[in-house]
Amino acid sequence: MNKRQLSGGAAGLIAGVLNGLLGAGGGTVVVPMLEKCGLPPQRAHATSIAVIVPLCVLSAVWYLKNGNFSLNDLWIYVPAGLGGAYVASLVLPKIPAKLLRRIFGAFLLYAAFRLLTR
Repeated sequence: MNKRQLSGGAAGLIAGVLNGLLGAGGGTVVVPMLEKCGLPPQRAHATSIAVIVPLCVLSAVWYLKNGNFSLNDLWIYVPAGLGGAYVASLVLPKIPAKLLRRIFGAFLLYAAFRLLTR
């Protein structure tokens, strides 16, 4: 096993733990980890989504099984979320890497501010 496979496996393990604890918000940590593994920003964001989708499905099944939410809760958010994901998939490749990093950094700062002021 080479260094890239080991770092990728470690990133996957961390992504799974964070997804279980934070939901898809774990992607805020996965994207920088993927960039550290050598992926360009657009590819890191897209790969993060691809990695997080199965993790989210697994977590959702587990939480549903344990009664932490109901399927009725989903139908309020899923249609708009799917539409937003589609639009983002069209826009992401057109955003320059430097601007994407700045947008992502601003989002992280905003999220940190909200968490600290709650």
